Amino acid sequence: MALNEENVTKILRILSHQIRRDILILIQKKEQSFSELMSILEIDTGKLSFHLRNLAQFVERTDTGKYKLNRFGKNALVIVKDIEALSIDFDFVENKSIQHIAKFSRRALAFVFDMGVTFTIVAAAYLVAELFVLFSGQFLFHQNILVFLGLLWAYSTLLEGYAGQTLGKSMFMLKVVSLSSEKLTYDAAAVRNFGKCFLLPFDLLLGLRLKDKRFIKVFDKYSRTTVIRLCARIK
Repeated sequence: MALNEENVTKILRILSHQIRRDILILIQKKEQSFSELMSILEIDTGKLSFHLRNLAQFVERTDTGKYKLNRFGKNALVIVKDIEALSIDFDFVENKSIQHIAKFSRRALAFVFDMGVTFTIVAAAYLVAELFVLFSGQFLFHQNILVFLGLLWAYSTLLEGYAGQTLGKSMFMLKVVSLSSEKLTYDAAAVRNFGKCFLLPFDLLLGLRLKDKRFIKVFDKYSRTTVIRLCARIK
């Protein structure tokens, strides 16, 4: 079937308005009535009616009179999410004079610092639980590698998911950012740190093959994250 350029233009025009995108996102999360949409969006009846008419191909009414996405609406929302991700990429590129992609050496230093923090926690825990083992010299790193790596993964995931920074990244003025959403999620932080903590050699080797400066590690690409260096003027 031949591509209908007129329909492409029409769809992009409909999705170009922020309120219409907000409506799609709201009813995708939960079916909403007309009054509920009007209250959430803080717009009057006429404006909401206008935007819903524009979205007629993408929404439908339930038996209770609420709005929900139809098959076309669900596909349209995928387009919206892709465009949002693309806009973040554009914003990242446009602001590269303020936020720079972090160099490998700087990231490595932050990682070593975080390993030191994690090792200190593990050592302290074993000191309390098995003080006599530590004093006898039987505490061997390789015997506790899984505990160490597991704690490193949890520590990195929790701090990056919360603020985008571990203690090491904070010290070296680095921050993990998402390329597909406004805020880094815990899920994305968990994915990127799984490769770093448990599969680091493969993560780095495969990341080098991507030839994309944003993704030093291949798990950064999977999680759509990168690490930037914060300049002094960034708050």
